[in-house]
Amino acid sequence: MEAYEANAARLGSAWAIAAAARGRGLLESAQGDVDAALAAFERALDELDRVPFPLERGRTLLCLGSTLRRAQQKRSARDALEEARGIFDGLGARLWAEKAEGELKRISGRSPEPEGLSETEQRVADLAVRGHTNKEIASALFMSVRTVEAHLTRIYRKLGVRSRSALGAHFAADGTAKEADLPAEA
Repeated sequence: MEAYEANAARLGSAWAIAAAARGRGLLESAQGDVDAALAAFERALDELDRVPFPLERGRTLLCLGSTLRRAQQKRSARDALEEARGIFDGLGARLWAEKAEGELKRISGRSPEPEGLSETEQRVADLAVRGHTNKEIASALFMSVRTVEAHLTRIYRKLGVRSRSALGAHFAADGTAKEADLPAEA
């Protein structure tokens, strides 16, 4: 590894230096030194910022994400692996994209929620906008009042609003309000 790093430094090529740093990161990761591995991958990414080698960037992000996953740094691992998969998909590098996808599937826990509202959040929001109380919404959707409150908190945060009236204004402005109402038996 030292000889490879020395040759890369002698050449002064950003690609060679990045490849050597990625190799160092893989070696450190295999030896259990996560901090040294992460520092090496970051050095590689810094070098790759200077040159147009997206496949190499994707490969480095894949190594970084795998190391972060094994270190139980799930959010950072997911971010690196999703970026790697996006690069591979954009390049048509199907096998590399599958490797990134395989690593993503090995991350336990829930994936982050999408930017928009979930189906349940949308139903809660629709009923709230139509003027129904939390208790009425809870009854209609077979959930507790606390669950409705939790959904409304997430909805407000996602949409950047602070009240039901602001929520109504948001839906009126973007035209996403649906004709939701309470079931007849509620």
